[in-house]
Amino acid sequence: MKWIPKKGCLFVCAVQLLLGSCSGFGSNPDNMPYEPDTPAPAAHDGLFVSEHGSMRFNGDGTSVETDFDAVLAALTGLPDGTQTGSYVFLSGDLPPHGSMPVRYDTAHKLQITVGDRSAVIDMGIASEDGKTAQVGVDIVTPERIPMLFREDGRTIDVMFVKESRSENE
Repeated sequence: MKWIPKKGCLFVCAVQLLLGSCSGFGSNPDNMPYEPDTPAPAAHDGLFVSEHGSMRFNGDGTSVETDFDAVLAALTGLPDGTQTGSYVFLSGDLPPHGSMPVRYDTAHKLQITVGDRSAVIDMGIASEDGKTAQVGVDIVTPERIPMLFREDGRTIDVMFVKESRSENE
């Protein structure tokens, strides 16, 4: 009977080895989807627009200019109109320390600070009926930043999409 547990343990170890060795295949240079131990993607740069305002990033990974309408200002608790501030992407809640700064392709939250006000905003894409939402790795991409809010028992999102430069610029 003693050989059965050893045989089972060997089988589990073999499966883990096989699965672990497969994880390196298929990684691409843009690091999408996220692969551990790979270089972080470049910081957001340029203008991202939504139906409730805009965010302009200069590519330094810390500063942002927001221009939120009254609706988005109320949802975030940040001032409306054009404001200069800072941002950091955060992990989900990681006990015992809470959220930690992370690269955007693994972020679950976005913290924006304007003056003495700071807001931590969930990242995600709401379903059409507002009952569920998609969250997790690769929600934030180089081309989109989806903010997720819960209001009156419904989940809504505000999708910021990178504006492409026109030929006249």
